[in-house]
Amino acid sequence: MPLSKKEEKILKSIIIPSENDPNKPEFPPHKPHFPATPTYKIKVPGFSNVWLKDDSINIFSGTHKDRLAWEVIILYRNFLLAKKQGQLKKTLPNFSVISSGSSAIAIGRMLKHYKLPHLNVLVDKNIDKNICESLPSSHCKVFKTDLSKKQLSPKEILLLTKNKNGFDLTSNQGVAMEIGNYDWMGYEILNNSPDYCFVPFGTGTIFKKVLELNKLEIGYGKKDPRFKGKKNILKNCNFMGVTTNNPNTLADKLFAPHLPFNKMDNDWMKFYIDSGFCGKNTGIYLVKETYLVKAMKIADFQGIRSEPSGISGLALLLQLKNKIPKNKKILIINTGKLRI
Repeated sequence: MPLSKKEEKILKSIIIPSENDPNKPEFPPHKPHFPATPTYKIKVPGFSNVWLKDDSINIFSGTHKDRLAWEVIILYRNFLLAKKQGQLKKTLPNFSVISSGSSAIAIGRMLKHYKLPHLNVLVDKNIDKNICESLPSSHCKVFKTDLSKKQLSPKEILLLTKNKNGFDLTSNQGVAMEIGNYDWMGYEILNNSPDYCFVPFGTGTIFKKVLELNKLEIGYGKKDPRFKGKKNILKNCNFMGVTTNNPNTLADKLFAPHLPFNKMDNDWMKFYIDSGFCGKNTGIYLVKETYLVKAMKIADFQGIRSEPSGISGLALLLQLKNKIPKNKKILIINTGKLRI
């Protein structure tokens, strides 16, 4: 089936300069540059060398989820190429996703920007009212259910979102291999060569990617052209994922009753540590609510745009204040704050 004029125009608008050339980055799509978001020094009482990797500047959602959204656009580019070559003999499919807001809004807005099909979104029945009301204007069709009951399969997600002929972005393993890569972000993080790196841990995608890239670069000499980190520092870097098991947490993006894929477990982390791929304190840590409040006050005072989930790395640093050397280089990953 040949492409329509509209589809040809869309295909030409999706430009991927390279997959790993730092001089020809692919993100952000409107003005690619590497690193895509800034890292700058911040003031944290008791510490002298704290830096913030700030993904709040992403224009579509104000969060790191813009990076995920761009990967979805690339999926549609693949569909368009397949259709042009006669391999896809139907209309472009819709995607479905379970979301608390950030992923759906980022993807939906970017799909709208490229004039691609809307996103079908499955949300919990108790979703924040303001977020739910913003979804339709963000190119999303909304479907509600009780997400606490059970973990849903891709087929169930498609059924609940009335998307029989589409694809699920949440837990389809094949789709998951194409999106949620975060490799460009991973290299942006590693190139800072921190002694301690604090990463919000919801699904764990960013944390896992950073550890994998660190292993490849310092352990196996992968030598990706994007890598400019200091191996002697990174092999001892303590990567600290921040999460919560509190269903009523302020960091609502870090808690879900069911996750689509297994989190990294202790054995996995122990293997990385014992193999010399990271520091001995690398792991997943539970953050206390009181420190989330303190972190937000520090962020607000310095004009850092974030929310408790996004700035949870700073909260964990405050929580572990007496266990972290005060002069070491510390990198906090701020995943941003959703622009409703």
